[in-house]
Amino acid sequence: MPNASARPKHGRRTRRRRREDPARNELVSSSLESAQQCLFNQDYGTAFVHYLLVLNLAPVFKDFARESFRFTLFKWTEELDSVGRIQDLFDCYEQALELFPADEVILNSMGEHLFRMGFRDEAAGHFHKALKLRPDYPEARENFYRVANWLVERWHFLMLNDHGRNRKYQQAIQKAVQSGCSTVLDIGTGTGILGMCAKKAGAAEVYACELSKTMYELACEVLTANGMDGSIKILHIKSLEMEVPKDIPHRVSLVVTETVDAGLFGEGIIESLIHAWHHLLLPPRRGENEFQEQSATGRVIPAGATVFGMAVECLEIRRHHRLCVSEVGSLSMAAAGELRSPVSCSSEPDDSMEPYTTERLSRLPGGYKPLTEPFTALNIDFNNVQELEGLSSRPVQKVHLPVTQEGQLDALAVWFQLHLDEESSLSTGPQEDTCWEQAIYPVHSTKGFLLKPQDELIVEVSCRDAYLRLCSVAVLRDGHEIRLDECLDSQNFGNATSNPNPEAELCSALASLQTDQNQSKGFSMLECSEMALLNNHDYHQSFCSALGKLISQLKVKWQNQERESSIQSDSSDLLYVLDVSEGFSLLSLIAASHGHVKAYSSVEKNKQQQVLKRLAHSNNIPEQHLEFWLNHVEDEQGMLKRPSREKLWSAIILDCVETCGLIRQKLMEKASLARCLLEEGGRIFPEKIVVHGMLVESDTLLLESAVQGQEPTLGFNIAPFINQFTVPVHVFLDFSTLECKHLSECVELFVLDLMEATANYTNREVKVQATCAGRITAIPFWYQIYLDREISVSTLNQNSHWKQAAAVLQQPLEVQAGDWVRLAVKLNKSTISISAHIENAPRPMEQ
Repeated sequence: MPNASARPKHGRRTRRRRREDPARNELVSSSLESAQQCLFNQDYGTAFVHYLLVLNLAPVFKDFARESFRFTLFKWTEELDSVGRIQDLFDCYEQALELFPADEVILNSMGEHLFRMGFRDEAAGHFHKALKLRPDYPEARENFYRVANWLVERWHFLMLNDHGRNRKYQQAIQKAVQSGCSTVLDIGTGTGILGMCAKKAGAAEVYACELSKTMYELACEVLTANGMDGSIKILHIKSLEMEVPKDIPHRVSLVVTETVDAGLFGEGIIESLIHAWHHLLLPPRRGENEFQEQSATGRVIPAGATVFGMAVECLEIRRHHRLCVSEVGSLSMAAAGELRSPVSCSSEPDDSMEPYTTERLSRLPGGYKPLTEPFTALNIDFNNVQELEGLSSRPVQKVHLPVTQEGQLDALAVWFQLHLDEESSLSTGPQEDTCWEQAIYPVHSTKGFLLKPQDELIVEVSCRDAYLRLCSVAVLRDGHEIRLDECLDSQNFGNATSNPNPEAELCSALASLQTDQNQSKGFSMLECSEMALLNNHDYHQSFCSALGKLISQLKVKWQNQERESSIQSDSSDLLYVLDVSEGFSLLSLIAASHGHVKAYSSVEKNKQQQVLKRLAHSNNIPEQHLEFWLNHVEDEQGMLKRPSREKLWSAIILDCVETCGLIRQKLMEKASLARCLLEEGGRIFPEKIVVHGMLVESDTLLLESAVQGQEPTLGFNIAPFINQFTVPVHVFLDFSTLECKHLSECVELFVLDLMEATANYTNREVKVQATCAGRITAIPFWYQIYLDREISVSTLNQNSHWKQAAAVLQQPLEVQAGDWVRLAVKLNKSTISISAHIENAPRPMEQ
C-alpha cells in the first residue's frame, strides 16, 4: 500500500509544455478573422463553421468569442428554421452545447426551439437546466413557467388536494391487495401515488409506467424520497408497448389506473385495458367459480363506470361554438356561410374535429339551465374484456329525453360515476365538490331552436372510435319529428310564440330545411376563442368607432394639405391599415368598410380567407381594397414592415392580450417597431393598456396552484416535487365566478403605452388599502384596452372573449381592515409578476 503521507520525490521531471504549432496557430487566426468577416457580411452559416473550428482548436478563445458565437448561432438557426432545416438546426445547438455545456442563454434558446416544435418535455429540461445555472435568469424562468402549464396540468394539483378522492382510491387498493392481489401494475402513474398505495398495502411486487418524460422523472424522484425506488419498478413507456417478460416478469393480478378524462374515454383507457387483459393481467375471475384464488385472477381498479348526461341552455357555451350575431362591427355576416368551432358531437368520426370540450359547469359565467333531467348514457365494466372490445361496435343507442324547461338547446353536458369497487365510487357531476370538469357536447345546427315542455329530445349515443359521442338529432313535438342535424331557420320555428299552429310550424320548418340545405354543405372552422371573439359585440363596435375617427382625421388632414399646396392628390392614393391579430379577425374588413382604405389581413387559412372575401363582396368593399399580408412576407417573423417602399401605415392593429389573460410575448418590441412604420398622424391600436387588479382570498386558486398543507399526501412525500412546477400566475380564470373574498377595491397596477416609448417603465410600487380582514392569497388582474383616449374595451366584461389571470402569492398574507398593502409590480418582456407586503410591517427575514 502506498504511503499517502510521503513527500513527492525531487528527482521527477516537470511536465514539458506543449510545443507551439505555428500552422495550427495560423489556422486559428485565419479562421477567427474569417468568422468575423462572415459575421459582418451576414453569412451566418459560414461564420458558425469558422467559430466551431476556432473554439475546438483553441478553447482559450471561449470567453473572448462567447457573445459573437451566441449571436452567430441564433442568427444561423433562425435561417435554418425559416427554410425548414430542423435537424440541422438542432445539430447546431448540440455542437454549441458541446463547447458551452453550462451556457444558460444557449440552453434557453434551444428550449424555445424545442417548445415551438412541440417537444415540450425536452424544452422543459433545457429551461430547467438554464434556471439551475442562473436562478435569476428571467427569460428562462418565464419559459419554464409557460411550459410547466403544458407538462404538469393544473388538475394534478387539484387531484392531490382532493383528499376524499385520494382516500377512496387508497381504500379500494388496500382491500384488493389484502384480498390476495399481490402483484400490481399502475398504468399512467403520474406522481406514483397509486403505486405507492399498493406497496404500502403490502403488495409483493409493484410496477408502474408513465409516458410523459417529465412526469416519469418526477415520479422517480418521489419514489426515491419515499424509500420505494428499490421496491417499485417504474418504466418510461406507454402501457400498450409493454410485454411479458421483457418489461415485467409475469402477468399481474391488479391494474390500477386513472387514465380517464372528463369524457371518460379520452385518455385511451379502453385501448389500454384491452391490451392489459390480453398481455399484462391474469385472467378475470369467472362468475361460476366463487372459490378461485385472487392471486390467480386479475382485476382492475376502477372496476367500471356509469355515464350521465343532460341537455342545457348556456349562453357562455353558445357563444364559443356558433355565431350568435348578425352584424360584426359595421359588417353584415349574412354571406359568411356556416362558421363553427372544431368541437362537434356528430356521430360520424372526423379527425379534424374534437367530439367534446370540457367546462366546470358550476363556474360558467352566467350559469346554465338544465332542459332535461339527467339520464344514463352508458354503463361499462372494465373487468369484462369482451364488453371493452365490443364497445366500438355497439349499435347506436337512441335515448328519448322529456324536456322539463323551455330554453335554447346549446349542449349536452356529460359526467360519470367511477366505480372503484363494489362499495366505493367517485362522481364527477356538476354539483360535486370535485377536481373534475364536465364534458360538453355543443350543438351547432339549431340556430336558437327553443325546446318546450312536452317536447322529447332524441339523443344518439355511440362509441365508434372508442370516444363517447352524444349527438342531439331530433325533437319530437306533437307527434312530429323535427330533425336537428340540418341548419334550420330559427325565424320559422325557434321562437316559442312565433306560430301557435303546430302543423304550420312543422311545415315551415321543413320548407326552411329545403332552402338551407344547399347553403350549408361547406363550413369554415374557427377556434372556440375565435368564435367568442366574433360574438364580442362591444369589442368590434369599439374598434369600428376608433378606426372611423382616425380615418376621418387623416382624410381631413389630406384635404387640408391639398388646399395648402394647391396640388391635387392621386384619387387612388389610399390609407393603408395592417391587422396583425392572431388567428381569425375581421378588423381589417371593418377598417376597409370606412372607405378610402386598403386593408391588409393576417388571416392565413385558405377557407378563412374565402370567408373574408365573401364578406367584403357582400358589404360592398372593393376586392382590391383587401389583401392578405402573409402572402407578401416570407415568414411571420417579418410581418412588421412597410406596405411598400413609398408608403407607411396609417394604422397598425396589434393583438395585445392572449385569450388566457396574459400580455402577448414581445408586445412592447412589436410596438416599438410598429411606431417606426407609421405615417404622420398614424396610430397603433390599441394605444395604451391599463392593468387593473384586486386583493382577494381564494382557497380555490391555492388548490389549483400547488399541493397545500404540511401533511404528507396519504402519508407520502409528494408536495415538494410536484410543487416545483407551481407557476406564480394562474391563467384562464373566470373572475366573475371565482369563489373568493374581495379584500380591496379595484386598483390600477400598471400602464403600457404603445404609442409613447418614454412613458413606459418596468417596475412600479402600488399601495392598496384592505377593506376587510382576511388572507391575501392572490391578485387577479385584467386589462382596460384603450383604442384611443375616449374608446376602450375591458377584458373583464362578461361578453369578452378573454379570460383573466391572477398572481398567486407563495405565502398568504394576513391583513386587517384598513391595512395598507404595498404591491411590487414588475414587467419583464410582457410577463407581469406581483409581490406583496404590509406597509410598515417588518419584512420576513431572508433565509
